[in-house]
Parts: sequence; structure tokens; C-alpha cells
Amino acid sequence: MVWLVSSLFILTCGLNMSRRPNVLLLMADDLGYGDLGCFGNDTIRTPNIDQLAKEGVKLTQHIAAASLCTPSRAAFLTGRYPIRSGMASKAGSRVFTRLAVSGGLPPNETTFAKLLQQQGYTTALIGKWHQGMNCESRNDYCHHPSKHGFSYFYGTPHSLVEECEPGKAFKPNAAQEAKYWFYTEMAALLVLSLLLGRITGLFFVKWRIIAFATLCTVLFFIFWFPKHGLLRYWNCIMFRDHNITEQPMKIENAASRILKEAISFIERNKQGPFLLFVSLLHVHTPCFTTEMFRGKSRHGLYGDNVEEMDWMVGKILAAIDKEGLRNNTFTYFASDNGGYVESRDDNSQLGGWNGIYKGGKAMGGLEGGIRVPGIIRWPGIIPANTVIDEPTSLMDIYPTLAHLAGATMPQDRVIDGKNQIALLQGAVQHSEHEFMFHYCGAFLHAVRWYQKERGALWKVYYVTQKFHQDGSIGYACSEDKVIYPNPPLLFDLLRDPSEVNPLSPNSEPLFHTVLQRIERAVEDHQKTLTPVPQQLSLDNNIWKHWLQPCCGTFPFCWCDKESDHKS
Repeated sequence: MVWLVSSLFILTCGLNMSRRPNVLLLMADDLGYGDLGCFGNDTIRTPNIDQLAKEGVKLTQHIAAASLCTPSRAAFLTGRYPIRSGMASKAGSRVFTRLAVSGGLPPNETTFAKLLQQQGYTTALIGKWHQGMNCESRNDYCHHPSKHGFSYFYGTPHSLVEECEPGKAFKPNAAQEAKYWFYTEMAALLVLSLLLGRITGLFFVKWRIIAFATLCTVLFFIFWFPKHGLLRYWNCIMFRDHNITEQPMKIENAASRILKEAISFIERNKQGPFLLFVSLLHVHTPCFTTEMFRGKSRHGLYGDNVEEMDWMVGKILAAIDKEGLRNNTFTYFASDNGGYVESRDDNSQLGGWNGIYKGGKAMGGLEGGIRVPGIIRWPGIIPANTVIDEPTSLMDIYPTLAHLAGATMPQDRVIDGKNQIALLQGAVQHSEHEFMFHYCGAFLHAVRWYQKERGALWKVYYVTQKFHQDGSIGYACSEDKVIYPNPPLLFDLLRDPSEVNPLSPNSEPLFHTVLQRIERAVEDHQKTLTPVPQQLSLDNNIWKHWLQPCCGTFPFCWCDKESDHKS
């Protein structure tokens, strides 16, 4: 009865200043839909997250706006499809591949952190960012979290990648290795040509130019060839606000420091209101796990990493309880995209499990790459131990938080997320979402239509990716990597959630009607898209030495300032 009265108050009168909740956002990296006990896993132990689900709402149709982290997180922060902000690639990589690139979440985008900051919230991001850093110099910080509404930042501005673990250098595939050798050979050929020209007198070149070209070639080979593992000095960095604290990061200490920072922020800001976004490095490869959890699970290193993540979540929730903030904290847990099913360490699986859903991380619009576990708890306001099977999105957090904080959303742009507070409280039965658009980079691959009046959840594929013989797909969205089915593939996800049996005009009388309705929705959606600078273009996503954050003398960047900081 208490939660019903509170719900009616919020829905009819809005939130006054004293009722604004604290906000705790917990986001895992590459966690599979089926990796948690509360989502069906019976072999990996996740008691803390399972308890969170019992105390709140479990979202079974929670959808990411992309199947990779950079665009998915951009959509989460802004409530907008990444194509609207230029965070969807038209060619090449769909994520920021290096820290020293000029692309990033545009300064004119308004994140939920900025909205809440303007409402008097103390805001912090602890953990992974991966939304860019600099534009024109190594210290302009145009894409830094502080420019997007976070008053405090501690973590890595890039991502946890293979080379961050000492002795475990990134393992390039054949194409990547060939590319690096090609660049090295071309540079060496240039140096040799300059040298021969000078010696034979064919043309005059100053010795210092030859020396500089030689130095650049050597440095390129030493620092960029993946098998050497020295990239960690440039990409694996820990920041506190604008200051580098570790370069390279000590990966063995990252989890404990992120946990310590999160708890410290809660203790410092217990008077509220605050927004704390804990962007976990778990369970992204290389799945580095501390000794306390290594070898403890039944699923190798990946299972160990999931169980360590659950332990961290438990500690953060315990800090909320210790400060008496449980009932006035809106707590959200999710993953940025589906599990990385293609990840291997020699012959063992090193990625997640997406349950019954097809595909995984990076695989366009396949359900396994975009359907993620979602949990929301707010005692006394949102009923406990509830399951919502309605379509929801990571983008919904944006308008939902704006409503709770009493903020006004930007009126000069399209917001794709929906305020779901009424759905969470049980005041309405259906989600506001009717159509959801699933992109691979900047290319529309699939669309889902929630036809509420018929109780149907249709999904049409205009583009599907080619599977390799080993069952993998890879990251590409280019034409040589995809198939254009004619007619498009149609599924009813409520009857066929694994997307195994495509419908046909013979098996589904509404086949053509559904396709026509979805095509009209696509046309309407595309009319709302406007040209924007492409943040993941080749020029914006190529390494630039003048943008490289460096603690020391470039290119030999190294420092350890963690021991000097007292939290």
C-alpha cells in the first residue's frame, strides 16, 4: 500500500526537492544475458545481483542501442540512437580503437549527467569511459567526462583491452598482423630509398631527415606491433579528473581501486542528491581476476571474473545500506551489450553466454548482441520481486532520470528513450516503445515492432551477417560481410525468441502487412535523421601522437601517482 501511495504521488504531483532520489548506475562490460543466476544461470554464483533483482524489477526485454560498447554507451548517456550523434561508424572500426583519437561524444550532446548536474546533483563516473578524450591537443579534454556533466572522474578513459595485462599482449588476427607488417615494410622501404638516394647522389636528402624517418620507423614497430604488448603504455591509463595517476595501469589493482573510489564517493555525498555511474571493467577481456576469485568458478577465467564482479556490486550496495540510503536510491544494473561469444583463450571460452538468444557482441542486430540483463530497484516506489516482459531500452534511463530529478529534457533534438517510471511502478501495462531500430555501425540491419493490440513482437531483418565456418562473424558491417535477404526475414520473438524459424507468407498470413507497416516506420524514422560529423570516421579514429595523454616525456610515457593520493 505504501508503494502505491508513493507511486500516485509521483505520477500526479511530480518530485519535489526533498524527494529526489540518489541514482546509482552499475554497468557491466560485455556481460551475457544468461550469465546471472536471476536470468537463468545455475552454474555461476551471482548472489548479490540476484538479491538486487529480488528487491526490484527484472527487465527481460532490455535492449541496447548497439552491440558494441562505444555506440551503445553513447546512446545510454544521451537517450539517442548513436547515429544521431555521429557515434555510429560508416566504415572501419565501430569503436574507438585508441585513446589518442580526435573522435568522441560531441560536446553539444546533453547527457543525463549534465541534466542532473544542473538540478543540483553531485555527479561522478568511476570506471570505463570509452567516449573519446581530446580534439586538438593532448590536454584540451573536449570529450572528457567533465565536459559531459560528471563532476568527478576516476578510471580509464579508453577501455580494458588485451595489452593492459602485462605478458598478455593483444593477439592479432592474420589481417591485422599483415597490416602492421605492411606499414613497417613501407616505412623501411622509404628509409632505404632515402639512404640510397643520398649515397648514390640521385637526389639530395639531409641526414637529419633520414635519421628522423628511421626513428619513426623503429618507434612504429616497437610501440605499435601488437605482439610486443607495449601499447599498454599509451592505451591503458588511469585518470583522476584531468590527471594521469597510472601509466600504464596496474590491472591487478584496478578492481579494488574502482571499488574503493565508489564507496568513498557514496560516503562523501551521503547527504545527496548524487548520481554515481560505476562503469565496471568486468567482464571485458582479458578478464583479469584477482587471486581471491581466480579458479573459484565452474567456468574458468570468465566465470571467475563474473563472480568477482558480483562481489564488487555487493560491496557497493552494502555501502548504500550502511549510509541508510537504500530507500532513497534509484539503483540500476545492466550490461552495455551482449556477451562476447567469439572470445577464446587458446581452446577455452573467454566470453559470456547469451542464453537462448542467437549471436553476441558486435553481431549487428542479432538478439544475443543487443538483449542485456536489466535490473532496477527503488524500495517503496517500485514493487519488489517483479518481472517486466515489455520492451525497454538502455536509452530509457535518460528520460526516466530526467523525470525523477525534475529536469527538462532538451527540446531541440530527438530523444529516443522513453520515461518508463509508470511501467516500472505497474501503473501501466505496456511499454511506450512501438518500434526499435537495430544498427550495425551506421547501417540499419533490423527493426522490431511491438504490436500491443495483437500481443505480437515482430522483428524483421533487412541485413544479416555472414557466419564463418567456425560459427563466428567478426566485427564488420561492410557489404562483403553481410547478406541482404529478399524478402526480408521476419520473426515473432514471442513465439521464436531464438530467431531460428523465419516466417513466410505461407506460415504467417500477416507477413506482407507486417513488412509494410515496418517499412513505413523505417521511412518515418529516417526522416528524423540529420547529417552530423562522423566521430568514428577514419580521420577521427586514427591515432594522433599530439593527442596522446602522456605522463612523462613522449613517447616514453610512464608514472605511478596512486600511492601519493589519499582518498
